[in-house]
Amino acid sequence: MEIVAIIGTIILMIGIICIYDARQITKKIFSFGDQNEGTLALKVGGFVLSIIGGLLIML
Repeated sequence: MEIVAIIGTIILMIGIICIYDARQITKKIFSFGDQNEGTLALKVGGFVLSIIGGLLIML
């Protein structure tokens, strides 16, 4: 059970980093002109990862 909690914590942290640093990550990784779409995708993906990580911790 502790392994699942550790994996959940790691997934949760990755999700929070994606939400917080979405603009910088988009500038570094993607090279297309409209960065707002990339930022939105990273924030939504980070939110989903945070929910999944939180659920894994609760189990």
